[in-house]
Amino acid sequence: MTDLGTVPWPPAPITTERLVLRQSEARDRAAVVELLASAEVNAYLGGPQPREQLERSVAETPERRPGLFVIESDGATIGTVELNRRHGEHANHVRPEAAELGYLFLPQAWGHGYAAEACAAALRWHADARPGEPVVLRTQTANTRSLRLAAKLGFTQVELYHAYGAEQWLGIRLPA
Repeated sequence: MTDLGTVPWPPAPITTERLVLRQSEARDRAAVVELLASAEVNAYLGGPQPREQLERSVAETPERRPGLFVIESDGATIGTVELNRRHGEHANHVRPEAAELGYLFLPQAWGHGYAAEACAAALRWHADARPGEPVVLRTQTANTRSLRLAAKLGFTQVELYHAYGAEQWLGIRLPA
């Protein structure tokens, strides 16, 4: 569940040197299904979802909600990045007022710096939309790529904890 309050949505597309961050469109459906069905993408996120189920359940235009951006490179959808607040059992137990950063990229987009570029752009958008609000990031400690990205984006470790059958890392990025 997302709660970004009164943040105007959708914003104008955000462009970086190589990427466009924008609201989802019908043309993104196949890439969203691939992201959610990929064993590689979901290796540290509880595993892939069955493709047949996703083909039935993903809407013609994939989910649209405040804080969720589709990432495009050279006209192709390569991933998603989101900033949201968790509620209920997934609530942020360190800073309830913080947004949480999450991202998914297709394997062919890995290793090109797209995650750092897209997440940095989303964090700049969030800093303008919700000034003074910290952001948290969670990942499994086994996910060394995500840990390197967290450090590059300026997140610092708050705690290590055990959940979902693995050791988890929680970091925070305080406002400048």
